[in-house]
Amino acid sequence: MDLGSKMGLNVWVAKNDRSKSFQNNSFESIPRMINELPTQFNEATQKTIELIDVLWLKGNSIIAAFEIESTTSIYSGLLRMSDLIALQPNLEINLYLVAPEQRSDKVKKEILRPTFECLAKPLSTVCGYISFYELEDKVSKIQDLGIASYLNPSFLDELAEYFNAADD
Repeated sequence: MDLGSKMGLNVWVAKNDRSKSFQNNSFESIPRMINELPTQFNEATQKTIELIDVLWLKGNSIIAAFEIESTTSIYSGLLRMSDLIALQPNLEINLYLVAPEQRSDKVKKEILRPTFECLAKPLSTVCGYISFYELEDKVSKIQDLGIASYLNPSFLDELAEYFNAADD
């Protein structure tokens, strides 16, 4: 739950999710949680970013964004990511949708929709899917080895699956 902070990053959790918990750990208790995001974007972008489930920040730079979709609509999480890309097409942020493995086909179907594929940067090329199982397994191994503070967030790209319409 607090991998980003263990990596030395600041963590943003969407305000509407802060009162929630995972495995009896409150999101509000995450170390290095910030209460305000840097205001370097226009108002529309800022409102979009504030609703993304989890952000990892290094200084004022957002370096990774996560939509966590356990029971909610896959489409709504992808739509927020798509809005961010549409509003800031030159922004370089690692985007990830985290969902149960049994929802991977739904993630693929949704991410390959024309509304997401026709962006200047197709969402399928910049937003990776990570299953809960894969993420929890990797985080557990990282914690066992005590190496979180040495990691670069780009290690998530090895876990993430990027879908391609040609794979159908």
